[in-house]
Amino acid sequence: MTDSPKTFSTSRTVVLVVLVAALVVLASSDAVHSLLVRLLAASDVIIAQHAVLGALVFVGLAALSALLAFFSSAMMVAPAVHAWGTMITALLLWLGWMLGGLASYTVARRLGRPVVRKLASAPMLAQLESRLTSTTPFGLVLLFQLAFPSEIPGYLLGLVAYPLRRYLAALALAELPYAIGTVLLGEGFVERRIGLLVGLGAAAVAATVVIARLARKRLR
Repeated sequence: MTDSPKTFSTSRTVVLVVLVAALVVLASSDAVHSLLVRLLAASDVIIAQHAVLGALVFVGLAALSALLAFFSSAMMVAPAVHAWGTMITALLLWLGWMLGGLASYTVARRLGRPVVRKLASAPMLAQLESRLTSTTPFGLVLLFQLAFPSEIPGYLLGLVAYPLRRYLAALALAELPYAIGTVLLGEGFVERRIGLLVGLGAAAVAATVVIARLARKRLR
């Protein structure tokens, strides 16, 4: 994890650009798409045989991705969309991210700073903690939640004892558009809709840049 919010937001934008570009290249390849179709057909059979377990595993992995910065649930989205459709996949992904954010908040609130320092960037937390408290206005917390992956706000707001209900409200509002956008990217990749991938990617990059700038400005 990076050591400053500005460096972090820049690297996040670069990663997003690279990810969308990779999706466009892979979706444009006939060989890759043919292989994907076969893999998705095989995953459909497995999910159909273990529907409940499959949903629980998907939610659990999504929660893990929201708790640990190095783990990503992006690779799970394409087979989930193919098996369950966009709406159910978005709801399951959103639920998993909600649980992961709640877990990071609980870890920080119950176990404290020594544990959080092992899981997150101590310099970044120190910079942000000086600007956020248990009485920070909801609008700023929501902007903060939108600007950073859920594990960072979760750990930080747990440390400063921000009210749980207000944190969950900010988490729910912030994660929903990300869940919808991620699932639409997965759908665009599965269906080889290059225009959708490029459009969503451009919108996501623009939103990331604007939100990051607003967050840095407000947090000053």
